[in-house]
Amino acid sequence: MKKIQQGFTLIELMIVVAIVGILAAVALPAYQDYTKRAHVAEGLGLAEAAKTGVTEFYADNNAWPTTNAEAGIDGNIVGNAVSSVTVGAGGQITIQYDAKVNSQTVLLIPADNGGSISWSCDTGTVDPKWRPARCR
Repeated sequence: MKKIQQGFTLIELMIVVAIVGILAAVALPAYQDYTKRAHVAEGLGLAEAAKTGVTEFYADNNAWPTTNAEAGIDGNIVGNAVSSVTVGAGGQITIQYDAKVNSQTVLLIPADNGGSISWSCDTGTVDPKWRPARCR
């Protein structure tokens, strides 16, 4: 009679463990970048209210607001990874992130295009690989 093999050999199990370890080593940094990109996107979403306020102020006064109050923002805008969204000189909006994005910033800078306002978001201290494609 023949013996039927049951289960896996030690070498087969070690190979499976090694493959899982390699996959985890590759996946973990990619996942961390993904979460940071999601946090940066959250900040850009929260800044939409400030962008609307800056645009309306400029349309009414033909000048850029310099504070949150001038832009019609009551209080401080905060989020899960965002510690503040503030309007500064020239209508510039600064998104300050907390430790989840290494306390870095993204700057949204308005420009008047003869009746329409465009925003550039390619400045600040946030690593470009974490910014959305339109901000690189």
